[in-house]
Amino acid sequence: MNAKTDQRGRRLRPVRIAPSILSADFARLRDEIRDVERAGADLLHVDVMDGHFVPNITFGPPVVECLRATTDLYLDVHLMVERPERLLEAFIDAGSDRITIHVEATERPREILEALRARGKGAGITLRPGTPVARVLPLLDAADLLLIMTVEPGFGGQAFMPENLEKIAPALEVRERLGQERFWIQVDGGIGEETVGRARAAGAEVFVAGSAVFGRPDRAEACARLRALAAEEGERVAEE
Repeated sequence: MNAKTDQRGRRLRPVRIAPSILSADFARLRDEIRDVERAGADLLHVDVMDGHFVPNITFGPPVVECLRATTDLYLDVHLMVERPERLLEAFIDAGSDRITIHVEATERPREILEALRARGKGAGITLRPGTPVARVLPLLDAADLLLIMTVEPGFGGQAFMPENLEKIAPALEVRERLGQERFWIQVDGGIGEETVGRARAAGAEVFVAGSAVFGRPDRAEACARLRALAAEEGERVAEE
């Protein structure tokens, strides 16, 4: 599939939908995962929180291991934890396909990204809404994903913060210099029918959606609707 271009002629990769299990019904998690798998989800987003880096606690490697045994979907694990280097091996062994770390959470971000890629895993870098994008731009040559947070990490259901989309343009410029196949642009936080088009217009390609997918009775319709709205906005912007 050929990538679209934005208004500056920069190539955008195809739209990918990543339901976040933070919004799933944990009492029936296996059924929930199989439902979004059938619904056409491209990958599964797994938010890991430690109660220190963010004021909430979710789950650890055993849950990722259970997910791995349940689905063949790509497991996109977002570590919202202090000193993520302590936990890499456990999450790799559990079956994570990609691990995304926060630049604020470690003094060794490049070393971690390089270690993940050396292990054949995806390596993502992200930042809090209040952190300047300049903190991560020098690390993008070692990453295959940049996650732009459009809410403050820690809890689901927060309001979308559109000003954070401005961080995407500098990252796309870096990608142009590095080469088109370097890294994806992902957005997470408040993504739904009202915001997915705006995020796509800014240059996002992977859309983490929690309640916008798991909160709907028809997950296939929800995924298709998000994909269509993002693609429609991407087409419109490309033609401007």
